[in-house]
Amino acid sequence: MRCPAPLTCALLAVSLLAGCSSYRPTPAAFHDVLTQPYRLGAGDRVRITVFEQDGLTNTYSVDQSGYISFPLVGSVPARGSTAQQLEKAIAGKLRQGYLRDPDVSVEIDRYRPIFVMGEVGAAGQYSYVPGLTVQKAIAIAGGFSARANQSMVDVTRDINGEVMTGRVVTSDPLLPGDTVYVRERLF
Repeated sequence: MRCPAPLTCALLAVSLLAGCSSYRPTPAAFHDVLTQPYRLGAGDRVRITVFEQDGLTNTYSVDQSGYISFPLVGSVPARGSTAQQLEKAIAGKLRQGYLRDPDVSVEIDRYRPIFVMGEVGAAGQYSYVPGLTVQKAIAIAGGFSARANQSMVDVTRDINGEVMTGRVVTSDPLLPGDTVYVRERLF
């Protein structure tokens, strides 16, 4: 088929290609967060040990508001804190009339889940384990479908309260709470 107006056809082709390219480079903060200490969020479960205080030692979940409910002191903000920061916050509250010199230890018992969507065998919510990559998460979700774009996927991540999406290769690491979206290939 011959194009009646070559300039019009060229402009149409350029506009179609521009419309298909919604790709934006991944923000620097997207990968920088991988080297920073882990920050707690809603859905995480922590094991808090107070030395010589068996009644306070237990497993606690971070609720949707970002708090844990701790005996004696009530709600303690946890969202955005590292395990060490949460240790200091709980110890500080326990020093206010409850214990003279509390020795508090916080370790992560269970991370919040990841989500895998799009062109995979079984989209859904899956448990996060340290060292999880995009490729491993897709394997857990039943692998790529026949229509999947297997070279690049979109990952949505909450970084300090700001939700960012970046297009990454399948060897990229994931963080708890990430959402992986496998796009359909064009051809």
